[in-house]
Amino acid sequence: MQILKGLYQVGGDINGITFDQPGALWNDGNSYILKTSSGLLMFDCGCGDTMDQIFNNMKYWDLNPGEIKYCLLTHPHYDHAGGAHLLKKRGVKFISIQETADAVASGDERCCGYLYHKDFHVVTVDQVVKDRENLNLLGLEIEVMHLPGHSMGCTAYSFVTEQKRIVVSGDVIGTLLKGDFGWDGSIDFDKRIYIESLRKFAKVDMDIMLPGHGMIYFHKPRHRVEEVLNSALMQWR
Repeated sequence: MQILKGLYQVGGDINGITFDQPGALWNDGNSYILKTSSGLLMFDCGCGDTMDQIFNNMKYWDLNPGEIKYCLLTHPHYDHAGGAHLLKKRGVKFISIQETADAVASGDERCCGYLYHKDFHVVTVDQVVKDRENLNLLGLEIEVMHLPGHSMGCTAYSFVTEQKRIVVSGDVIGTLLKGDFGWDGSIDFDKRIYIESLRKFAKVDMDIMLPGHGMIYFHKPRHRVEEVLNSALMQWR
């Protein structure tokens, strides 16, 4: 699905872009591709079982999977990072916050393979980034925002393309058809830390928010973040 010129959603089962198993609407998180003149940037890579579908979706938009240079992970959960080992074999370099890098290198419960009755294939992150770090990848400036809570590795990435401020938010905001928050069953889920991350995120201006599941927020995405912060403050204190 084309979002803007050069920006695409190529994976995600809630809105039918990819499909893993009948009745499983969260096995495959959203994955996105940004096309630059120097190659492709990917944000999250799904569970792995749908990689062929992701590649087919890319080819529909004349995007060559062989031109993916980097994949930036929003967090280590299986539905977002389970396909990392497949891309790694193709020479894709991975970028993440330290907490996510540690989790995917171990493949332990922080990756939540148990939730899907599958083993997480470990992978080494090539470049570890920090909160508020500014990256220059393929000529694009990307700001890193560490927003732990749903998992300790939760990270959002902010950049400008086509004169729009885009934020790839992962599972910081609940997008599983209902509720305000990312799944609370993660072994490193923390409500107190989550609230502080939402307070931080609610101050971020953006034009479009690309979530970890479900539909994209084109209209006043910051309002949605503020609503989630309000819910957290009412329910968790």
